[in-house]
Amino acid sequence: MPVPIRRLFVALTLCCALVAGATACGSGQQSSTKNTSAAAQAVPAADSPSPSKSAERQKFAKTRFVANAGLAAGATYQWIVKPWKAGKFKKGTKGRRLALVKAGAAGLFAYNRLKAAQRNAQGDPTLSKALAPLGAGIESLKGLASKLRKGDDGAAGAFDDIIGQIKDAGRSAGAPVKEQVPTAAELTKG
Repeated sequence: MPVPIRRLFVALTLCCALVAGATACGSGQQSSTKNTSAAAQAVPAADSPSPSKSAERQKFAKTRFVANAGLAAGATYQWIVKPWKAGKFKKGTKGRRLALVKAGAAGLFAYNRLKAAQRNAQGDPTLSKALAPLGAGIESLKGLASKLRKGDDGAAGAFDDIIGQIKDAGRSAGAPVKEQVPTAAELTKG
């Protein structure tokens, strides 16, 4: 046998011996089915709620809501509201096509983050009550890109209004939302 194959064979044999020895050392314990079922019963199920889990869930629900709503607000302001106020969406304006592409990506990103924020709000009773009337408004934001392409100036204003209402709802529920402008990479991820 060549030297490398012999070394490989010896190493493989030693590994097998170590694994066999490790399992043999552990075989001194009783492995009856009664012990395993008793151990399984002693461990609480992962689905059983504990008092701290519901409190943590609500706390983290507010935190996740603030993060998602903040990203949606930042994307909306940076790539929809600012260009809209600057007149970039009007027909014949230089850079209109690029502004529309960015606004479309930002609109999709903001819509996804708002839906995530809406799901997060369901983990907190105060937030869920505050956001309940805004569900239809969030759904109405789906067609932003086509509305902007057609020259509907009210579409960007509607987006801005919904973001403002979500900020107000968060503030009233004790979860103030601050704008966080996402990076271009985050925008493309959605």
